[in-house]
Amino acid sequence: MAKQNSENWFGCPIRFAATVLGDAWALLILRDLIFRGSRHFGDFVAGGERISTNILTDRLQRLEVEGVITRRQDPAHAKRVVYELTEKGRDLVPVLLAMVAWSRKWDARHEVPDAFAEALRDRPEAFAAAIMQSLEQGPSLEA
Repeated sequence: MAKQNSENWFGCPIRFAATVLGDAWALLILRDLIFRGSRHFGDFVAGGERISTNILTDRLQRLEVEGVITRRQDPAHAKRVVYELTEKGRDLVPVLLAMVAWSRKWDARHEVPDAFAEALRDRPEAFAAAIMQSLEQGPSLEA
């Protein structure tokens, strides 16, 4: 049987999204790209989730094949690559914000800062748009 991907698992919107996103590791990579400013392989390894390097490599490749992220050479360090969200990836910001809001409601041990939660609650569309715009502009590559 062929590996499931968005090319052969389409039709049902939930199935399609689950296929593109893959699993919890892919969601955590997206979290790190969106909310933590991670851009390099080492940033994800050091993220505290204890992801193995082979799983990380696989999920980064899967997200790249699905068009959610891009990979390019870091102009500041020739031996490193930079991972960035594509437009398709940036469009996932509202989805992840909805997951944050849901988790904050149902996880008594959530770590969502009050100011973040208030901005998300009070003006969710503007909050998502601001995050998406900052991602589109991209971080400076000096770090």
